[in-house]
Amino acid sequence: MPAPLVTRVAPSPTGDPHVGTAYMALFNYCLAKTTGGRFILRVEDTDRTRYQEDSERQITESLTWLGLPYDEGPDVGGPNGPYRQSERTDIYRAHVQELVDGEKAYRCFCTAERLQEMRHAQRARKMPPGYDGLCRGLLPEEIEKRLADGVPYVVRLRVPKDRKVGFEDALRGKVEIDGKEIDDQVLLKSDGYPTYHLANVVDDHMMEVNEVVRAEEWITSTPKHVLLYEAFGWTMPTFRHMPLLRNKDKSKISKRKNPTSLLWYKDHGYLPEALVNFLALMGYSGPDDNEIFSLEQMLADFDTSRMSTSGPVFDMDKLGWLNGEYIRMDSEEALADRLIAHWAYRASIGAEPNPEGDGPLYDWIFANGGFASETVKAFILKTMPLMQTRIKTLEEYAPLGRCFFLDDVAGFSAEDITPKKRDLDGVKAVLKATHDALAELTIFDTASIETCLRGLVEPLEWKAREVFQVARVAVTGSKISPPLFESMELIGRDETLARLDAALALEA
Repeated sequence: MPAPLVTRVAPSPTGDPHVGTAYMALFNYCLAKTTGGRFILRVEDTDRTRYQEDSERQITESLTWLGLPYDEGPDVGGPNGPYRQSERTDIYRAHVQELVDGEKAYRCFCTAERLQEMRHAQRARKMPPGYDGLCRGLLPEEIEKRLADGVPYVVRLRVPKDRKVGFEDALRGKVEIDGKEIDDQVLLKSDGYPTYHLANVVDDHMMEVNEVVRAEEWITSTPKHVLLYEAFGWTMPTFRHMPLLRNKDKSKISKRKNPTSLLWYKDHGYLPEALVNFLALMGYSGPDDNEIFSLEQMLADFDTSRMSTSGPVFDMDKLGWLNGEYIRMDSEEALADRLIAHWAYRASIGAEPNPEGDGPLYDWIFANGGFASETVKAFILKTMPLMQTRIKTLEEYAPLGRCFFLDDVAGFSAEDITPKKRDLDGVKAVLKATHDALAELTIFDTASIETCLRGLVEPLEWKAREVFQVARVAVTGSKISPPLFESMELIGRDETLARLDAALALEA
């Protein structure tokens, strides 16, 4: 068995938790758990201008929802805390001072205006952007004078320009960058907070992280981290850079083209198991190329040789298909419980009800005792045979099944209910015949309803699909509904006849 790996995921609480965070968390979790190691959640909250107070809670709740528990973190503690970077500033300052004392870093007193002018000049000369090193050679007495005068400064890494800096990526092999191409990166900002680069390295070392798994966009920054490990005299972790999630046009996933918030997927009825499976497929191939596997199966068979570097496409259609497969794998009772819990969650966060679905459903639920009502669950269970195979997300249940919860399905037009090449008078004749025939049934069940409606086809001289369209729209309010005969049985004789009666009053 390989040596235990200590891994981490380190999101910034600057908005809704990102689907990319879940993607990275999954692989860090698998590497830790399959080696008997530890998985850490660290909150990188040093960007105070973008910090959002509620974001940390959303991150922790999202990881819990996905079934990716962490062994150490800001809310569970651990031996190497604190796990919020904003609570570790004294640690970073001490380490920065160590670098300055060892001449591995230096104070830079350049103003924002000077840096902006420098960048403009570099662009004009078509030079690569980067600090020009003006403060790199300041004499000690010049530094002391500026400090005494209270001149603001940042601390920069003193990058050696006369050598290449490289590392071995566990997925990609040797990566090497010329020192001339590496900027003298800021390590400590003028507000006293560290930049990502310093805090990342210090925290990974102090938290005993020995496997860094992150997105490929950090490859070009890794040489700076290598230099920091060298400057401190620390052993480097293994680096493993995963491919970025991409839109269909191969651009980096963005909320303009795909939902990126984990909360969006939860709110819209995606199952956590399906989302984890989908994210696994973005960077991993299961045994025998099977596309459907649980997290438990992934852990049982996990093999780093199956991790991929190809650019994965975040295909919402495929996620919808996969989510539907997981919905169908649930037992009817488990799915009913999941649906009710989903609706209760949406109500708890004040999600705006959709008048075409959630609104009527919620009204019905509250009229029948609320989310914990046995009456509610019993009826939802009755709908399962009609609904489970027809929805791809929990969100799709309400608009498709709205006919079960409405007292009045009015709202459809004469055009909706009238088949092509037929007229409204003909439709009303079909409605009347359907009403009268169904009213005479002694048993109102699926088989009897189907036999009754099929028996109208020949005397009415209409096609079966035309008769069924009229009945479907009249009884369910839509051309798209669960199976017609089964739905009519579930709606019941009295309500079915009342809806047929109401449709007879339709005007052109």
